[in-house]
Amino acid sequence: MTKFIVVTGGVISGLGKGILIASIGKLLSSKYKCAAVKCDGYLNVDPGTMNPVEHGEVFVLDDGTECDMDFGHYERFMSVSAKGDWNLTMGKIYKSILEKERKGDYLGKTVQLIPHVTDEIKSRFYKIADQEKCDVLLIEIGGTVGDMENMLYLEAVRQLAGEKGRDNVMFVHLSYVPIPKGVNEQKSKPTQLSVKTLNEIGIWPDVIAARCEDYLTEKIKKKIALFCNVDENCVFTAIDVPSVYLIPGELDKQGVREIISKKLGLELPLDGIPNWNKLAKKMVEVKNCKVNNKINIGICGKYTSLGDSYASVVEALHHCSANLDVEVCIKMIDTESIEKNPNTIQNEISNLNGIIVPGGFGNRGWEGKIEVIKYARENKVPFLGICLGLQSAVVEYARNKCNLIDANSTEMNPSTKNNVIILMDAQKKIVDKGGTMRLGSYEAKLKEGSIVSELYSSNFSFERHRHRFEVNPNIHEILIKNGLVLSGLSENGLLVEYIELPKIIHPYFVATQSHPELKSKLEEPAPLFFGLVKSAKELKELKKFI
Repeated sequence: MTKFIVVTGGVISGLGKGILIASIGKLLSSKYKCAAVKCDGYLNVDPGTMNPVEHGEVFVLDDGTECDMDFGHYERFMSVSAKGDWNLTMGKIYKSILEKERKGDYLGKTVQLIPHVTDEIKSRFYKIADQEKCDVLLIEIGGTVGDMENMLYLEAVRQLAGEKGRDNVMFVHLSYVPIPKGVNEQKSKPTQLSVKTLNEIGIWPDVIAARCEDYLTEKIKKKIALFCNVDENCVFTAIDVPSVYLIPGELDKQGVREIISKKLGLELPLDGIPNWNKLAKKMVEVKNCKVNNKINIGICGKYTSLGDSYASVVEALHHCSANLDVEVCIKMIDTESIEKNPNTIQNEISNLNGIIVPGGFGNRGWEGKIEVIKYARENKVPFLGICLGLQSAVVEYARNKCNLIDANSTEMNPSTKNNVIILMDAQKKIVDKGGTMRLGSYEAKLKEGSIVSELYSSNFSFERHRHRFEVNPNIHEILIKNGLVLSGLSENGLLVEYIELPKIIHPYFVATQSHPELKSKLEEPAPLFFGLVKSAKELKELKKFI
């Protein structure tokens, strides 16, 4: 029988429920097959049309589903390939309910929030558990206990515990223990009130994880245990740590593995996760190294006001940091400001050891991206372009190396004469914006002997995509003739998946139409990011001796 672990959150949002689920999954996944479900209260069917500055990064799965960025944590920590069905939104649930009602599936009954909506939610849980044949299904309830948006999810998991039995369902509540300035004392009252609200819904947590900047004192642990009706050893600190990759080891150190084992009757390996912990510690250690072991990488885009907009790009760089024993200092650079004042480019990026132009949409900051890429190409700064970053690199090259002065993307200038980036034929008649791009994992054929084929150690790659526009096939020969290497093409040879410049011309100038950051993991960094950071590190070390 599948075991269920449900994580809820209290007091405030943003405490890290996704990281907690992923970390628990990491402790379990070495022996048991796990899957993770995220339950979001918003009415969007998916986050695909949401602004990244408002909602954070849109994470794309192999099957093409656009989902919540917490799935990045699930995949990176648990080494799973998540499915679209694992991401529930109230928009998806209501859409399904209304479609069934229109088809007459409810046989004329009055359709109600309870039992019909809660039954729909539970049926999704059971279907995933059955399809994946998972030993443990981890369920994250988005939002904060007390929100109207997640009430039906909470009722569904309350019923779940009744149907599956309390020996098979474990509730973990993530709360907040503040230390007010001037008082300098840990306060448990917010957690008590949060758990009280959860109790009123009919859920009694088995474990309480208290987010705090310091370890909980024994006095506070006893107080929380007493007033929240849990065993004292089931209250632990979700301590602030320098890196989220330390959290699985931190949970293990506080006995969470033993708590799960006892509650759900699961036998967990005694040795834990040694290799993971070793890399996680190294990631922190390199931050304390000498200055010469630091490199500066600029992420040059237009969503820089919210770091979560490029969450997977940042994580991919952290993975490289641990594996290459170098501190990667990330600098967010707004290309819109460079576009408005190109003279600032020297001040903005002259101290960078590497440059990334990430994905995005729309023309805001577009010309700034092109200026950044031109600087990287001419000054031999290691460069990686992702999705829109590839498209802007092609436009820059067409303008400045192929003498196509007005080269542009039709997304930015529909009337451009030299349309080197065009809308794909399959996209031209599409009206709906959500879930209609070229989405999911696609195979690419890599040019033998190219930089990318060496990095992938293969003549093929499988990366995830999220875009509508492509390099115009009519321009391929012009680009090749003028020295740009089209180092990876789609299976049919029509779409450009990778471009690069030879190493004799540039130390590292690579771009891809895909999003390789989405599959990067601590124990296996994304190849193109690994190549960028390795090149930046080697180039900096070489300059010390020149």
